Amino acid sequence: MTDEATLRARRAVDAVWRIESAKIIATLTRKVRDLDFAEDLAGQALLEAIEQWPAAGVPRNPAAWLTSVAMRRAIDTWRRQERLDERHAHMARELENDASNFDDPSWDPDRIDDDVLRLMFMTCHPVLGRKAQVALTLRLVGGLTTEQIGSAFLTPTATVQQRIVRAKKTLTAAKAVFEVPGRDEFAPRLSAVLGVLYLVFNEGYAASSGDEWLRPDISAEALRIARILAELVPNEPEAHGLVALMELTASRFPARTTPSGEPILLADQDRTKWDRGQITRGLAALDRADGIGRGRGPYGLQAAIAECHVRAAEFSDTDWKRIVLLYEALQRLAPSPVVDLNHAAAVSMAYGPAPALEYVDKIVASGKLAGYHLLPSVRGDLLAQLGRIDEARTELLAAAEETGNERERTVLLAKVDELDLRSLGPE
Repeated sequence: MTDEATLRARRAVDAVWRIESAKIIATLTRKVRDLDFAEDLAGQALLEAIEQWPAAGVPRNPAAWLTSVAMRRAIDTWRRQERLDERHAHMARELENDASNFDDPSWDPDRIDDDVLRLMFMTCHPVLGRKAQVALTLRLVGGLTTEQIGSAFLTPTATVQQRIVRAKKTLTAAKAVFEVPGRDEFAPRLSAVLGVLYLVFNEGYAASSGDEWLRPDISAEALRIARILAELVPNEPEAHGLVALMELTASRFPARTTPSGEPILLADQDRTKWDRGQITRGLAALDRADGIGRGRGPYGLQAAIAECHVRAAEFSDTDWKRIVLLYEALQRLAPSPVVDLNHAAAVSMAYGPAPALEYVDKIVASGKLAGYHLLPSVRGDLLAQLGRIDEARTELLAAAEETGNERERTVLLAKVDELDLRSLGPE
């Protein structure tokens, strides 16, 4: 056995886990009826693969091999107990009968799509807080390690580990059932799943902290999971709307930074660098959502706003009046101060800074976005357009102080420098 063989096997293990982990853990969870135990079994199977594959070679169906090994580990675990209760004895017999099915290289776990969907609903169970939902979803559905999750969200690995452990204990205490919820619970539970994926995507699109302007790998992971979800619930327009929104937004990633990572704002982006393949997929997903015939929800409306951007050959061609109307529809369906702020920014492009500033000042007066750096950022830009330079400088400095992202802080301070030059007037 050579070092090269070991390296190839390790790469194969990593690739299989990355692609198949959700299916493996979902299948095991259904079989052993314990999420924590299922993940532990999958981990044991991975260790066995690392030991055996370098010498024996990668199996024809590695996911089936890992699942089979994990199932046999479950049987062994239950049989080693000094007092095997009747329930575990019955489950062990069931697993033993099933285990032979996993040896067939052509095997595909039965009802696997339903299992992955169940796993998503479990990781986004309403008894969990949003941070726990994100961590657990990325760990079990996305196949990311705790180190990768911690790195992605600039959170210590130990904190991520504790968050995941607590989440599993909470699910156990709540006696969370591994199932797709019934009709009366489906919509809010699906909304939670979509909300987690949207949150993860946005963290990659506009990193809330750290030295990077964006983290495409995080957004790509959220998009990958969203695509899976959309195929599992083909008649849910918002699932396709979210995919459309992600595809269209991510299409702009190649033009959003310089080679050194400096931000490039939308008005200055080279649109020839936008990913045409993603744009095509995004528009197709939006058409698919519309084709269901139940109208556009919040994600569909946001996707329609993104559509306005990708259909504009130049920034000056953007249909800002349509974007204003779409934001007004979004305000009615999913009202929030952030949507109000985005609406105000669109109003400034369509009708000028003065009416937009009136909207922004109402948000300021409400106090709902206190501490949110984009509020003084937008207000500062509007004041600058109106020639109120000193006020604009104050707002932009406040925004620079409040943001946690170093790249964004640099952009805001550059705007302050431009204002200082403007205040000096022509030489």
